[in-house]
Amino acid sequence: MTDVIARQGGVLLGSRLKRLAERLQGDAAQIIQAAGVQAQPGQMALLAALEDGPLTVGQLAEAVGSSQPGVTRAIGQLTTLELVQTVQGSDLRQRHVSLTAAGQEAMARARMHVWPGVGLAVDEMCGGETETLLALVARIEAAMDESSMLERYGRLKPPVLAIREFSEERARHFHDINAEWIETMFRLEPTDREVLENPQRCIVAPGGTILFVEAQGLGIVGTCALQKTGEGAFELTKMGVRPTARGLKAGEFLLGAMIERAGAMGAEKLYLLTNKRCEAAIHLYEKLGFRHDAGIMADYGARYERCDVAMLYTG
Repeated sequence: MTDVIARQGGVLLGSRLKRLAERLQGDAAQIIQAAGVQAQPGQMALLAALEDGPLTVGQLAEAVGSSQPGVTRAIGQLTTLELVQTVQGSDLRQRHVSLTAAGQEAMARARMHVWPGVGLAVDEMCGGETETLLALVARIEAAMDESSMLERYGRLKPPVLAIREFSEERARHFHDINAEWIETMFRLEPTDREVLENPQRCIVAPGGTILFVEAQGLGIVGTCALQKTGEGAFELTKMGVRPTARGLKAGEFLLGAMIERAGAMGAEKLYLLTNKRCEAAIHLYEKLGFRHDAGIMADYGARYERCDVAMLYTG
């Protein structure tokens, strides 16, 4: 089967490193046990930190880059194993942790029987480039100290939705998205087929435009057209959004962009024709500044058999 975590690259780096750490520590646990050291891989860093002398829990937490509660739990476990001991410091609020004689012996055994072989095994797995790997890890650690991934995410993340212009490659999306919703709610009329099958000739060439909305990870999810119907007059038409984009407000994003584009194109009259069954769409049109208009219905409503709602943009 495909390795899903590896396939996602840096997006799931944390999960991949956690998985790798679990495999490495699983093997290390067996090596440590075989050497007669009564400690877990995750506790070895604490024992190593104490080789230079007693430290407080806070100092230990800083030395190994862990939380104080986590270090406190580990110290309790090592105390039970009689590898460390704690004594009251001059400051009654602090206790100092130090290696016992058994702890010192355990570290001596680890340095003699565990670490040399583990180091060689790691270097072999790294193809002799352990230092390169460690330098990269150090670089990531330093970068996170400077700025967290959360902060970087907020600063660097691309927009979820983006507007795309019409192209021949995207023409199929214009057809498929609109044909899907029209056939679901009504039926394709001859004027629908003409426009959907010939968008360049029917919409773009006469002075109109077609826009698309693209969602990160989903591709093109919506489209809308401005069809020029007279001097300064444009019909907002063939607007549809795929069901997969529900909840993203892709329709509102696209409609806002199309209204802005109409203004840039010099539209003096921007209108649309629809049907009462399209309640959600009508609500959106009203929200962004369209109003029901009898004059638009009288002038343009006969274009579609299904048209019983006409709206004019008033801003």
